[in-house]
Amino acid sequence: MILCECGEFIKKSTFKDYISTSQNPSTRTIGHEKCGLIFNFVDDNVSKKYSSRKRLKILAMKFAEKNDMERELIGKFLLEIDRLKSCGNMSDQKIILEAYRRVWIS
Repeated sequence: MILCECGEFIKKSTFKDYISTSQNPSTRTIGHEKCGLIFNFVDDNVSKKYSSRKRLKILAMKFAEKNDMERELIGKFLLEIDRLKSCGNMSDQKIILEAYRRVWIS
């Protein structure tokens, strides 16, 4: 699952495309159908989105809904989101995935 710059999690709504990368002038990749953003995974140019605390919690709730997270775990998940946001300069996607991992391990 990828967090797009437009703020949506991408799972199925993608299209295939070919772009020029440092390794090949015609590299196969995907793009987001809704906003048209094309991802360059080869050169590690995946966008890093840094949202406000409020916007990050909205994204976290969308993530929890898409993954059918149990109600008891959502509170812990949002608490981890707050802790990770306070700790440093991580992108939204890294914060959400790390919080998800911490909640499911404990």
